[in-house]
Amino acid sequence: MSSDQTAFGKPMLQHWLFDPSYKPLNHGSFGAHPAPVRDAHRSFLDLAERQPDPYIRVQHYELLEEARHELAKLLNAAKDECVFVKNATTGVATVLYNLNFQPGEAVIMFETVYGAVERNLISLQEHSSLQTRKVVFEYPISEDELVRRFRNVIHKTRSEGLKVRAAVFDTIVSNPGVRFPFERLTAICRDEGILSVIDGAHGIGHIPLNMSELQPDFFVSNCHKWLYTPRSSAVLYVPKRNQHLIRTTMPTSWGFIPAVDSSESAESVSLNIDSTPTKTLFEKLFEYVATSDDSAYLCLPAAIQFRREICGGEEAIISYCIDLAREAGDTVAAILKTEVMQEPDLKPGEMSNMRQCAMATVSLPIGVADEGTTVSGAAVTITPDEAARVSAWVTSTLLTKHNTFVPIFHHGSRLWTRLSAQIYLEISDFEWLAGVLQDLCDQVARKEF
Repeated sequence: MSSDQTAFGKPMLQHWLFDPSYKPLNHGSFGAHPAPVRDAHRSFLDLAERQPDPYIRVQHYELLEEARHELAKLLNAAKDECVFVKNATTGVATVLYNLNFQPGEAVIMFETVYGAVERNLISLQEHSSLQTRKVVFEYPISEDELVRRFRNVIHKTRSEGLKVRAAVFDTIVSNPGVRFPFERLTAICRDEGILSVIDGAHGIGHIPLNMSELQPDFFVSNCHKWLYTPRSSAVLYVPKRNQHLIRTTMPTSWGFIPAVDSSESAESVSLNIDSTPTKTLFEKLFEYVATSDDSAYLCLPAAIQFRREICGGEEAIISYCIDLAREAGDTVAAILKTEVMQEPDLKPGEMSNMRQCAMATVSLPIGVADEGTTVSGAAVTITPDEAARVSAWVTSTLLTKHNTFVPIFHHGSRLWTRLSAQIYLEISDFEWLAGVLQDLCDQVARKEF
């Protein structure tokens, strides 16, 4: 470790902005950024207010180029294939809107699709002829079985006379917090002539990513979750072969690219007086969408610098967080006398690919079933209606009485919690959480909720 580096765990908290009384156990939902990145962010805000026109019309573009250059290096992609959007939801919605679905076309999604993405697809169905099909499953499930069901839905959809235009899937599912076999699904899409739209909300800064190897058709990932930039900042990666499909941002703005047969010019109207013709239309499309605070985008170099100089680099961060998530999941499950969500029927010593990420999903000793039914192995069984009330009560109690938060949710026949590992946490934080959760579960068993 160099003299500039800080040890992971509690020593790392000195660089972060958390209230000392707060237990930050839910990095996966909204992310967080350290003080050096906060300082960089404020410097951009100050620069914008000192000289609004020079900053917005000239300096912002120069700083954006630097940020996109660092972003592309991290993803092993070309800079002209990477642009910024506000968040993963916006990025996926932008891609789906631009695909301009025609009659007879369908999109396949999965049971665990992020709620906002599913609602976007429902909205598109209301405004276009798009049809959707879903891969239905429940965890635990093996990757092979998940892949088999995906192929079955492809074939069934085609047997209905529909064209499967695209498939939307995650890198890491939000709830439950497990790694998804996105590499295998991307390869299947490529073989089947289906556009792969990857919702990598939990991706960049979380797991190793290489666009040159993965070769997705579209990839979106939040930088503000695991890469330590301020909210809101996300990357939209579109390889050159597909950039002709992306003609508008959301909302449609200055960079809009009219159709080939339009009487309008295809050149974007840029506020940048020094805009260079070497940039592609795709790059210029996302340079300036509307007047908003895009300073979070510009903080990416500062985040990368912090990760390199203070943390020891990407490999060290990712390795620590994945190892801690694995240990935390096992520890919490042991204290609660439950289990960690992973593939079924693993061989002795075999590593669960679902757990190759910085989150772990652990069942609570609370079963969920219709009234009069008992879930085997659960300390108490509640009804689905009660499960909704219990989840809300537990999360509210965590916030108000313990000044922390972890998601609590119903999946299958159990209530579960999702743990997020991070470089400022260590195993003692999760041992403390397990004790708190055990007390709350005991209160549920006594109907004290």
